[in-house]
Amino acid sequence: MIPLKLVALDEEDLKVVSAHVQDALLKVGDVSWLKAEKRVVIALNRFAWEQPSGFFRKKAERRNAVLHFEGVTALRAIGVDPARSDDILSLLALKFEAGESPAGTVELVFSGGATMRLEVDFIEARLADLGSAWQAGSRPRHSV
Repeated sequence: MIPLKLVALDEEDLKVVSAHVQDALLKVGDVSWLKAEKRVVIALNRFAWEQPSGFFRKKAERRNAVLHFEGVTALRAIGVDPARSDDILSLLALKFEAGESPAGTVELVFSGGATMRLEVDFIEARLADLGSAWQAGSRPRHSV
């Protein structure tokens, strides 16, 4: 396994990171806002979309990873109860709404209508695999 390490410094980069965290699973309690450091850190189990899978290929897998954002000035959540730290969220996408450049809002879109909105001074996101991987029970599917 070659660990994935990505950095996003603009909206196009963030789209690439978004593709790699699509269908990641995380617990509400695994989202940490380090307010004094202006950083949000999220531990997650991401689906390794970059791994080929199929009849003659490797089985689909998940990997432990961490996603973090710098320059975060505010964190707002809709449909997420911080008191329910063991609730599982399925991350669908990362989106960016530009504000007064380079600031804006990074939106984490979850299944079931839940969202987290990070007000940021600039785009700086990092995604890194932490080393462990395991065979996924199934491949995520989405209705069209």
